[in-house]
Amino acid sequence: MKKIKLGTSNLSVSNISLGCMRMGDLTKTEAADVINRSLDVGIDFFDHADIYAGGKSEEIFAEAIDSNPSIREKMVLQTKTGIRKGFFDFSKEHIVGSVDKSLQRLKTDYIDVLLLHRPDTLVEPEEVAEAFTSLKESGKVRHFGVSNHNPMQIELLKKYVEQDLIINQLQLSIMHTGMIDAGLNVNMKHAGGVDRDGSVLDYSRLHDMTIQAWSPFQYGFFEGVFIDHEKFPELNAKLQEVAEKYGVSKSAIAIAWILRHPAKIQPVIGSMNPSRITEISKASDIELTREEWYGIYLAAGNELP
Repeated sequence: MKKIKLGTSNLSVSNISLGCMRMGDLTKTEAADVINRSLDVGIDFFDHADIYAGGKSEEIFAEAIDSNPSIREKMVLQTKTGIRKGFFDFSKEHIVGSVDKSLQRLKTDYIDVLLLHRPDTLVEPEEVAEAFTSLKESGKVRHFGVSNHNPMQIELLKKYVEQDLIINQLQLSIMHTGMIDAGLNVNMKHAGGVDRDGSVLDYSRLHDMTIQAWSPFQYGFFEGVFIDHEKFPELNAKLQEVAEKYGVSKSAIAIAWILRHPAKIQPVIGSMNPSRITEISKASDIELTREEWYGIYLAAGNELP
């Protein structure tokens, strides 16, 4: 599997990552199968969050690798913090406390990457900076980033935070392309020209922040999977056409479409099916042509100016 460099860090990781949100529903044996299959196909980056299954996803993950130091050193672990029941919380107390609990659940001494999960409008960036410095100096967290943040929110954090913010995790799929649409429809009055994200795609490229694409198979906000959905016949016909050319599945092409962007975006796949992980992983070595990429984009119902 191809590797990418995460932001400005020295971390070289698989260009596809595994999201562990649904791992809390698995048994220890099932989780071990998922993790081992991921490693076998070259996926070495695993994405968690303190809220996934109320912390159970992190617990099952740790049980599955059975605190095996040799396996732990083969992987890069990321977790997220900041979402609480009914509100968001970027206070120093919560960030530090959340990391301590994640470390306990994951049965590890350190987190490779910590992300702030969703913007907290009551954020006091000085507190975030204190929390990050404390976690860095104690060795509990090695790298930091954000999720679902726009450029100005990132700039506000960077005014105080000493550590580089190497990642921004954002929703992106063939059926959720707002950050791409705005850049293609500059100075246009229709919906595609509305910049809802502050040019976050270009900002990330300018500042060497890796974008991680969450929900790469979803349309809407967790409304469903677009692959083989009757609502999207033209898109699925196009995906099938391209998939047959490369000898892979439509799901692999959907991921290859994200990987084709020169921003070096890292998709976060959430499958807990070992066979499907193998199938999707084939996207890593596919480079769609410019014509194929735009053909898929248009088949999803988008228009070019």
